[in-house]
Amino acid sequence: MPVVSRSLIAAALLTGAAASASSPWVSQTSPTTERLRGVSAASDTVAWASGNRGTVVRTVDGGATWTRLAVPGAGDLDFRDIEAVSADTAYVLAIGPGEKSRIYKTENGGAAWALQFTNPDPRAFYDAIAFWDATTGLAMGDPVDGRFTLVRTVDGGRTWTPVPPANIPAALPGDGAFAASGTCLVVQGSRHAWFGSGGAARARVYRSADQGLTWAVSDTPIMAGNASSGVFSLAFSDPNYGIAVGGDYRLERESGDNLALTSDGGKSWAFAGTTRLRSFRSAVAFVPGSKGRRLIAAGPGGTDISDDGGHTWTALGDKGFHALSISPTGVAAWAVGEQGRIGKLH
Repeated sequence: MPVVSRSLIAAALLTGAAASASSPWVSQTSPTTERLRGVSAASDTVAWASGNRGTVVRTVDGGATWTRLAVPGAGDLDFRDIEAVSADTAYVLAIGPGEKSRIYKTENGGAAWALQFTNPDPRAFYDAIAFWDATTGLAMGDPVDGRFTLVRTVDGGRTWTPVPPANIPAALPGDGAFAASGTCLVVQGSRHAWFGSGGAARARVYRSADQGLTWAVSDTPIMAGNASSGVFSLAFSDPNYGIAVGGDYRLERESGDNLALTSDGGKSWAFAGTTRLRSFRSAVAFVPGSKGRRLIAAGPGGTDISDDGGHTWTALGDKGFHALSISPTGVAAWAVGEQGRIGKLH
């Protein structure tokens, strides 16, 4: 399901190369003023980001310069998720009903794009993509006929095969996924995958241990009960330890039951004691190499960091972002948001 922030960031886009006094995020010069909802770091120097009106931007020098890349025929599409493989190769997902949901791929740094998948069902609405490696991945969408929609590729996107609906547990009335940051669907290792849901009576997490072929589902204590609340983002440091964050995006600067942890691969979820994030968060990620200890969470109301696996958090500032991605080495993190905002954290 789509997510539209209730309040846009009113301040002018920061384009300098220095962090503000209240935030460790370094503002980078953006080539766009469009809203950015997806970001993916391929290395310490290469990152891709995406947003509405067919926006794709890329850096290959750590963010010193960002370049806007044209995707032919996609000017009216909303690119909510992007998955970077390298400086040359990336996949980007457009959301929307029917044929608006599409997947494009480039293998030459954005000079040319191939349209790999166009949603054939006018009732379907895709929300996110995720890849285990350069060729094997998933795309996930809202329920059709009571089941979430999933397609898989094992050949770099040349073909996308639907997962049989019978292999996916039934959705709850009103269930959907939030296309807020591209991280409502995540993968880990070579076989595990998870996606979160909301909009129904309970916020839930679906899990797979066979590259998305079959699925199970569990409830979480994340706030639910209306169309704007639920699980917005997931992250796993290994097949067992993970975190779910979210809340109510219509109350983006309020707290609540917006964080849950699992230590059994998503079979069960619980609060981290009395810990809650300061406000709604649309993205969360583990820092690679931290042995599951360090996490960063981001949302329109600010960012936070944890050094104990999500049990306690320290504010990183109130600068708002929608999505974040950390490089495979854990050296650099990028976050993106309204009006083309791009921030980098070392």
